[in-house]
Amino acid sequence: MDKQELGAFLRSRRERLRPEDVGMPSGPRRRTPGLRREEVAVLAHISTEYYVRLEQGRAASRPSAEVLVGIAGALLLTDAESDHLHVLAGTAPSNTRRHRRDVRPSILALLERLPQTAGFVLSATFEVLAWNDLAAALMEDFGELTPRNRNLARRAFLGHHSPGAPPYGVRDLTEFRHQAVMSLRSTLARYPADPAVTELIGELREGSAEFVALWDRHDVLATPTLTKTFHHPAVGRITVDCDSLALTERDQHLVLYSAPHGSPSAEALALLNVLGASAIDYRSP
Repeated sequence: MDKQELGAFLRSRRERLRPEDVGMPSGPRRRTPGLRREEVAVLAHISTEYYVRLEQGRAASRPSAEVLVGIAGALLLTDAESDHLHVLAGTAPSNTRRHRRDVRPSILALLERLPQTAGFVLSATFEVLAWNDLAAALMEDFGELTPRNRNLARRAFLGHHSPGAPPYGVRDLTEFRHQAVMSLRSTLARYPADPAVTELIGELREGSAEFVALWDRHDVLATPTLTKTFHHPAVGRITVDCDSLALTERDQHLVLYSAPHGSPSAEALALLNVLGASAIDYRSP
């Protein structure tokens, strides 16, 4: 059980709720935001003293699954947040392995069979593990980068692009950063002993105030992005449909960017297919 992380998560979820959210009167003015600890304890049917110890990281024993169900209901947690709560409390199956970076051969072959779709595989830490030619032409020639520099979370928060300029010209960088932080928090819960995970999060916390602010919100569930817009140095504006398919057995994602047939963006992708990554200067505005 990660007592400190569990306590911080409980506190962040409690402070976002108002009494009226859970059917309680707001009463006199409150000095601090959110529900009071004793109110959460009443709603969860546990003692206030025990809930306070949990939130302060002082609980001597691991909470039972039944207690966690009660707390999750009291705090109106989503399914993803409830799962995360169980992982932090140690009542979910533990996973002390390191996250996988090897991509299934069938997925590698599939990428090459998608000439009109930009596709790439992401690890649990946002490292681009595999890609097809169109993905390289649309985003960057990943083959010219080290694995460290192929990490999209690192590039989003600490990238070497010009100050204020989003990587790959994407216009939804704020949304991506939020999603990346939520995903990395879940990744850390699944792989707490993986140095690649802990070192990346430590680096981002040290180098980005925005990452720290998002991390301290303790958000877990990401809203899927359905479209993404690039401003490409060779073909201009491209808006693509974004589909992310979970490769659950390796904790990876296959990300696919495509455009409706006959649309200007589809024509731009077709042109990129002809140009190839080697013909594109990604440093140009």
